[in-house]
Amino acid sequence: MNPSPRKGHLLPSVPMPVPYGAHVVETGVQFTVFSRHATRVWLMLFDHPDDNEPTMEFELAPDQNRIGNIWHIHVQEARPGQFYLYRMDGTAPEGLKNYFNPRQWLLDPYALAVSGSPSWGSRWRIEAGQHVHNGAAFPKGVIVRDEYDWTGDQTLNIPLEETIIYETHLRGYTIHPTSGVQHGGTYDGFREKIPYLRDLGITAVEFLPIQEFNEMEYFQDNGPRANLRNFWGYNTLAFFAPNGRYGNRGVHGQQVGEFKDLVKALHQAGIEVILDVVFNHTAESGDGGPYYSFRGIDNSIFYLMDPSGKHYMNYSGCGNTVNSNHPVVRDFIMDCLRYWVLHMHVDGFRFDLASILTRGKNGEVLPDPPLVEKIAEDPALRQTKIIAEAWDAAGTYQVGEFPSDRWSEWNGRFRDDVRRFWAGHDHLLGTLATRLAGSADLYNKNAQTPLKSINFVTAHDGFTLRDLVSYSRKHNEDNQENNRDGENHNFSMNFGHEGETDDAAINIKRQKMQKNLLATMMLSQGVPMLLAGDEFSRTQKGNNNAYCQDNDLSWVDWSLCDRNQDLLAFVRELIRFRRSHPNLRRRTFFSGHGSPDGLQPDIQWFGPEGGEPDWEHGRTLAFLVSGHHRNTGYETDTDDVFAILHNGEHDIDYVIPDAGGEPWQIALSTQDRKPEWKVRQRKLTVAGQSVTVLTSALPP
Repeated sequence: MNPSPRKGHLLPSVPMPVPYGAHVVETGVQFTVFSRHATRVWLMLFDHPDDNEPTMEFELAPDQNRIGNIWHIHVQEARPGQFYLYRMDGTAPEGLKNYFNPRQWLLDPYALAVSGSPSWGSRWRIEAGQHVHNGAAFPKGVIVRDEYDWTGDQTLNIPLEETIIYETHLRGYTIHPTSGVQHGGTYDGFREKIPYLRDLGITAVEFLPIQEFNEMEYFQDNGPRANLRNFWGYNTLAFFAPNGRYGNRGVHGQQVGEFKDLVKALHQAGIEVILDVVFNHTAESGDGGPYYSFRGIDNSIFYLMDPSGKHYMNYSGCGNTVNSNHPVVRDFIMDCLRYWVLHMHVDGFRFDLASILTRGKNGEVLPDPPLVEKIAEDPALRQTKIIAEAWDAAGTYQVGEFPSDRWSEWNGRFRDDVRRFWAGHDHLLGTLATRLAGSADLYNKNAQTPLKSINFVTAHDGFTLRDLVSYSRKHNEDNQENNRDGENHNFSMNFGHEGETDDAAINIKRQKMQKNLLATMMLSQGVPMLLAGDEFSRTQKGNNNAYCQDNDLSWVDWSLCDRNQDLLAFVRELIRFRRSHPNLRRRTFFSGHGSPDGLQPDIQWFGPEGGEPDWEHGRTLAFLVSGHHRNTGYETDTDDVFAILHNGEHDIDYVIPDAGGEPWQIALSTQDRKPEWKVRQRKLTVAGQSVTVLTSALPP
């Protein structure tokens, strides 16, 4: 290193060197970092984020500044608002490639804020590598004093059965010029949309990754991908730090307070915050990838390596795989989750490629993975929502089998089966009934409940709802991967024309099918998840993998809100209807039987003539959910609900069962015209490809 930095004055080390990170104390700042195999460690302090050289540098003495594998130092001169990095030298365990490099700048894994590029998409970008000439290009940790005033904030603890999740990208939600917000693409900008979310009726926002990542990682490519951005953010750089470029007030620690302001404002509106977290891989990629942090701190601890010890295992599809069940890494992940709950007040987590968290040191899938169990049982996390994307990029698929009763799961089978039914696939009535009833085939075991199932038809990863009914195949050419990326099996439909059209008849059919798909989700037992913008027909022009599209393809176009008011009003009514009928959000599975007191069965299935459905060949299915509260988990009686899902081409007369109370009333319908009652025959005429919902109040 350049010998110019002056030597700092050392005080005797604080005898309690934990917790990890940089913590402001009365007499300075305490720094603590883990490395088992480092032999030398240097701490560098910077006065400015773009400094090419540290203002002060300290070498930590193993005999004074190390306890076990914990390196620690107390620096009296350090202060909040300064910036810091580490350097390390060491020797890898025998047989493993050595990634220690004393010239390599290293970001603290526990940094609470990162000072990188001054704004989103800045060409100064974040760079990795050895000591660089452009100091602003390397992300530096920010010394942050945690002094936020949480007065008035209240943990909502909304029960899962009352939860309606809204999945969104923080930047993409408000960056479009039509958003009407003052600070588009930022935490502050998102706050301006809270009244809209409250009126929509959702209860939780699930943010795509907001932990610090490098959106400019493709900038150094020599080719057409250099103009792309890592928009989604599934490539985490610093797990404790909210993304600085989503900040409006500054990137030197101000982003921490700005994120907290957003959480507090959402809570005041009755909306919880769920974070999409990526503990399966990091931004350091695979062989030959950049150095930022873990690779230079203790590569053999943090990553899974192949038997040769020289190459990364890649179960994530992103170059490396975090060694998540190593005790040290497990503690790191737990510390991170607790921080976001206890200090940032978030309400839950969705774990990207969660099946990787079940893998052991050799990549094997463990029957009882310690990390999964620890997250489930940790006292600080017991009231948080824990959701698994129960698969990985290496073929492990654990939907219905994820090894914990505590975790809910993204139900990919629900998505596929509901899509297949409305796309006209055969022999699906029984499968559809199973999904409507909470996917008992997957979850009715070990005292689990329908709330294990997070039901969705669309998500960020795949077609939007409008594109699902407008394209028969993906159109990902703009991703510059020759349309090889993205899912090929979408179970989508285009109604005779690929993509956008001025054909009014086709557009009417597409609008109705969007309503059908959303109604099916909201009428199903489990926890529904709505993709942001689907409520007013957002499109990505057929791109089903828009991870790198920081443009109109990914941004929410709010002009569609005005142009699709009918769909938006329908979604609001759907949400209101679900929230007012507890028999659609049970805490127990249906029995399908009556009870000794003579009450009707909790659920019954019907075909058009009033008897059993044609389970083998039928394209129409109706069900009646009893409003009696016995054995359901809710406390009072409610209306009976009778729903008809008809995917035949033509209108059909449906025999309506005896209500047993007040006459049936039509509550919801996706039909273009009001369904026709034939009172004497006790029949209702329903249109082809439609959903109709009736309610009947119980007798007094």
